[in-house]
Amino acid sequence: MNQEAAEAEGMPNSRRGKSDLSLILPTSTLNDLVHTWLSEDLPSFDYGGTVVGDREEKAVLLCKSPGVLAGCPFFEAVFKHLNCKVKWLVSEGTQLVPVCTVAEVTGKVNRLLMGERVALNCITRASGVATKAKRLAELKQMASWAGEVAGTRKTTPGFRLVEKYALLVGGISTHRYDQSSLIMLKDNHIWSVGSVSSAVKAARKTGGFSIKIEVECRNIAEAREAARSGADIIMLDNFTSEALHSTARVLKEEFPHLTLEASGGINEGNITNYFGPHIDVVSLGSLTQGYECVDFSLKIQKEGRDPKNPAVKEDLLELNI
Repeated sequence: MNQEAAEAEGMPNSRRGKSDLSLILPTSTLNDLVHTWLSEDLPSFDYGGTVVGDREEKAVLLCKSPGVLAGCPFFEAVFKHLNCKVKWLVSEGTQLVPVCTVAEVTGKVNRLLMGERVALNCITRASGVATKAKRLAELKQMASWAGEVAGTRKTTPGFRLVEKYALLVGGISTHRYDQSSLIMLKDNHIWSVGSVSSAVKAARKTGGFSIKIEVECRNIAEAREAARSGADIIMLDNFTSEALHSTARVLKEEFPHLTLEASGGINEGNITNYFGPHIDVVSLGSLTQGYECVDFSLKIQKEGRDPKNPAVKEDLLELNI
């Protein structure tokens, strides 16, 4: 048993499997999401439910590929909605080594199967995001860089809360959650109104003192105009790493309180090139667009049945052996 699992053994089950991060999730929003997901997957008759009936059963959640466990609150919310109970055996954020049992779910078998795919969709994808996020957080740590690695708004429609939450589990920043969280003025905004300064002034008029303004800039002249107009954050977009650091150094000398973000063309293979003393944030969309899911399955426990579902190498019955 690894250290995280050993610590989880001493937790009350109400907290085991969940991190303190789960407290950030509004219950009403979770309930709304679960209702939408289940309605999408089962909009009318539950034909499979008539096959299995409604007797009490226990299922085990198995992890079958390596990754960071994330998405536990969403998995649990699905089954809570269906009057099933989840017992976590591993804490959220744990690095999982396959094949291992992560949780047990008990309830009426038709309800277990009703929630199976929706719950697995949440935990496989969330764990995939968290796994990639953790790798980038470790790169930051190894580089001894003091800034923040962040995701973007490039998320799956209807699934943003899960993916943004998973970024936090993986140890990096979410960036703005939506368009209302921060005013980001991109090239289309600026081209539409004619200048950087006009766009910033219009944004400040409606946003007021309580919301920050970020401006996407492609050169130092645009960045200076944005800073002088009152922007809080400058995004240096699609700069090479060399151009980025020289531009950032000049901007920090002129505007020391300005937050500088690097974005565009950044990936896991080159991200360390963008870490630097004058860069505060490095963001990349591939965290929520290009992640590999972690493989989980949920299997009803039955005597004589292997929940690990090993690969079939030969059909001995078919071969009459």
